[in-house]
Amino acid sequence: MYRHLYLIFVGAILFSCNRDRTEYDIIVYGGTPSGVVAAYAAGVEGKNVLLIEQTGHVGGMNSSGLNTAETEHMIHNSITGYADEVYLRLGKLYDSGSFDFSPRLKELYTETGRAYAFESHVIERVFLNMLTEAGVEVVYDQFVNRVVMNGTRIGKIEMTTGQVYSGTIYIDCTYEGDLMAKAGVSYTWGREDIGTYGESLAGMRFIDDTLKGRTVTANGRLHPFFVSYDPELHIPGNGDKRVNNYNFRPTMTRIDSNRLPLYPPDNYRREDFLFLLDYVKSRPNIRLGNLVGLYPRLNNKAAFNNQQNSTVSLGMFGGNRDYPDGSYEQRKEIYLEHKNYTLGYLYFLSHDQAVPDALRKEVSGWGYARDEYTDNNHFPYYLYIREARRLQGETVQTQRDIFTDRTKQDAITLGSHWVDAHHIQRIALSDSTYINEGRIWEVVDQPYEISYKIMLPKEEECTNLLVPVCVSVSHVAFCSVRLEPTWMQLGHAAGTAAAMVIDSLQSVHKVNIPALQERLEQQGMICNIGEDSMWEISWK
Repeated sequence: MYRHLYLIFVGAILFSCNRDRTEYDIIVYGGTPSGVVAAYAAGVEGKNVLLIEQTGHVGGMNSSGLNTAETEHMIHNSITGYADEVYLRLGKLYDSGSFDFSPRLKELYTETGRAYAFESHVIERVFLNMLTEAGVEVVYDQFVNRVVMNGTRIGKIEMTTGQVYSGTIYIDCTYEGDLMAKAGVSYTWGREDIGTYGESLAGMRFIDDTLKGRTVTANGRLHPFFVSYDPELHIPGNGDKRVNNYNFRPTMTRIDSNRLPLYPPDNYRREDFLFLLDYVKSRPNIRLGNLVGLYPRLNNKAAFNNQQNSTVSLGMFGGNRDYPDGSYEQRKEIYLEHKNYTLGYLYFLSHDQAVPDALRKEVSGWGYARDEYTDNNHFPYYLYIREARRLQGETVQTQRDIFTDRTKQDAITLGSHWVDAHHIQRIALSDSTYINEGRIWEVVDQPYEISYKIMLPKEEECTNLLVPVCVSVSHVAFCSVRLEPTWMQLGHAAGTAAAMVIDSLQSVHKVNIPALQERLEQQGMICNIGEDSMWEISWK
């Protein structure tokens, strides 16, 4: 305990002394879980590190309602390195034995002491402790405005606040890839067509049933969140510039002492939810769990999520179309549209007298957890950006690298989550029929190795930037990589590699891969898949 307090004290002194500094060994842009771990990894290697976060809180989606390690569809013991340390630290905080775990939560809180389910404010505390221990300086509410290049190196970055920072190595850990985009490196977004990389899961996917339901309003206009069917465009396997739908993951409770009743957005419009009304009235026995993913979490809370099997859920179809390459102003509008939709969706179900009584009573029993997001009216800070830009770098990993070509000479960590894409668009086939399109849900039953190169821009474009979140993979591969534990492992590798680059006076492209692999393994990372029999397939 005393060592921990000492480290916090020293970290506080370092922060106080360095808060006017503008030059650093390593600058990490984005306080997502990957960004926190990247900064921590570089900090424990003795480098001076700046972490720049765009909101007022570190932790990205993990501290905004995504309160799970995703181990329900991921191989537990493939989560290693500092990502594993995060769950061990969470386990120690929850080790008081005062929580009443349901059988499902017992699986998430394993006998090894790792907490794979947690609360937003608790994991934020873990992340802050790690940053303090590693001597990382953190600044909040800052966005990159301009990147100044010196040849193929980022020289400095200018923020929208006017602040200027310079570093030797930069790591872009944002969900959007804004630093890499402003540095001028190659990137893309959306879906490749089925022939681009020979991926059977690529492009548009009409795999779900045609559904009945009114797709137009009373005056004949298309309902919000639909697109009209176009036979020349909507062809299975075609690529496009659309990505996984987005939604918020609010933290909810039914405990009165901690429950804030559901409230409407300022611009609540009942007409936005008439299609939802049609849907629930046609199903008299429908329950909330048929509409929303209900995930039990610790301390009598639940995480609400988009329900893939539901026709109408928290995912706002088409609302993210302009987000990946949009301006900060556009994204703010999209954020607010999704927030208003989420607040309105839950308020409508809980208050509108036309909603079936049993469903309305069930939904109204839930409310926002008062002890979460206390400076944001108890609503999450981050919109769930499942997918935005992707780097087009030194190499591109694809579907083949997940299922068949699973080993890599330059492997720096493992992936193991199922290939998981939520629906991407809702297509009106007629005034009374439609289909939800784009879902992927493919089992990954063994880990696969992830190449160091997917974090690298092309060498002729930038030589001092690593990108561990918006990695260089196809849309299909991204739908497996895009989980926070995997991103944390990639952040770990990026932070350690960045420290090695500074020590060797090399570029990120000249890292000694065997030395990096050895260092990562010393830090608890498993880089190679080894024998298939070693993996615990707990979800079978």
